[in-house]
Amino acid sequence: MEWLEGLGLLGLFIGTFLAATIFPFSSDALYVGVLLTGISPVSVLTVGTLGNWLGGVTTYFLGRLAKWEWVEKTFKVKPETLEKQHRYIKKYGVWVALMTWVPFVGDVIAIALGFYKCPAVQSLFLMLVGKFARFAVWTVLLQ
Repeated sequence: MEWLEGLGLLGLFIGTFLAATIFPFSSDALYVGVLLTGISPVSVLTVGTLGNWLGGVTTYFLGRLAKWEWVEKTFKVKPETLEKQHRYIKKYGVWVALMTWVPFVGDVIAIALGFYKCPAVQSLFLMLVGKFARFAVWTVLLQ
């Protein structure tokens, strides 16, 4: 991850994008590392948010492409588990998208929003709000 920090804003974009997909690492640590290099906080906030959001958008649309039977077979997910997730998504709707910033579960939420065909515009907007808010908090805490 240090090599991504060394790339500055480009590394931040790449890292935050990948962290919002299936790659298991912390975009927060990378964000903080780049923020502490002295680059403009507004630039770091903008690039970090956009990279992480676009990674979430990618994950959302991968979820939309998935088929119920394929998920059951490939990932050995029981139909009951999928039904339970579906009820949860139906209960909270697109508002769950605000939580896509949460490490590890956020990626699952983004996939689920796409998989269960939650409205794209609202889901993606709330993903953006959540991811921006997370990085804004880090920016304020470290300034």
